[in-house]
Amino acid sequence: MIKVMLADDSAVIRSYIKEKLESEGDIAVTVECSDGKSATLLYNKELCDVVLMDIEMAECDDGIQAAEFILHSNPDAVVLYLTSHDSDSMIVKAMSSGAVDYIVKGCPDETLREKVRKAYEGISSIDSSIQRVLMDEYKRLRKSEKSLLYFIQNLGNLTPAEKELVSCFMGGLKVREIAERRFVETATVKSQIRTLLQKFGVSRSTEVVKMVKELGLEHLFPPVEK
Repeated sequence: MIKVMLADDSAVIRSYIKEKLESEGDIAVTVECSDGKSATLLYNKELCDVVLMDIEMAECDDGIQAAEFILHSNPDAVVLYLTSHDSDSMIVKAMSSGAVDYIVKGCPDETLREKVRKAYEGISSIDSSIQRVLMDEYKRLRKSEKSLLYFIQNLGNLTPAEKELVSCFMGGLKVREIAERRFVETATVKSQIRTLLQKFGVSRSTEVVKMVKELGLEHLFPPVEK
């Protein structure tokens, strides 16, 4: 018998899910709770094999916080999310907690039961749509990691004047305004900008600004005010 903890803030939904899970006799909902705090407290007090966790209960990410706490205290815990939220950002945030699966409410009853069974057996059965989201995030992080390394490597090659140029970009200054600030001709500024863009392999100053923001490096280039 697979013992399940069911966490959902709706008593009606808990009753419905419990009925569907227990319909074939090999799964039993032995613990029910309506918020993340109760889930964390009851997990260590009650014996259960699988945790079926809603995401939004007392707070918008109440279930994620509870899952993180449970998995931190019990690394072998088996947590599945059962939620109505299916945005890419929510999927990534939820699965980063260490859960084994992400199930969107409304799936066929047999799919729900089978996912609980497979999770109990230690078999991954994440849907292809969820896998795609996670793989896209992995690729994004890898690209970001490479971009950060590339940026840092080039950062050491920047002259003080070029670093100031980036700060001017961050402040939204135009070529004419940069020239006036430096008391030089606009042609000189354009030449300096071309050299700077070449170092970063981009063609526009806006791409440098975007790169700085995406990598969270704004503190290195405090924007120059107009």
